[in-house]
Amino acid sequence: MPRSVNHVASRARRKKIMRLAKGYYGRRKNVWTVAKNAVEKGLLYAYRDRKVKKREFRALWIQRINAGAREHGVSYSQLMGGLKKANIDLNRKVLADLALNHPAAFAGIVAKVK
Repeated sequence: MPRSVNHVASRARRKKIMRLAKGYYGRRKNVWTVAKNAVEKGLLYAYRDRKVKKREFRALWIQRINAGAREHGVSYSQLMGGLKKANIDLNRKVLADLALNHPAAFAGIVAKVK
């Protein structure tokens, strides 16, 4: 009796990986072993960089708040300390948006801190 092999499942598994490798350069898109390694690496980067993205945005917000605060003669740390003391609960994302898009509102917040 011949050996029974589930070709349907193994073919589906390979097709799934090859679909994920679509758009890759060179052999990474059409050679199974190369594509499998490339997709695994890509998924690892995707998982890692979802965390890194949050770090990078927080750093960007801090830079924008600092730039806006220094225009009004206050450093970032003085501004954040003053906000804590004044019980103004605005997160860095909102403060950065105000500093960039609504300078008048941001100036009002800085005036309250001073």
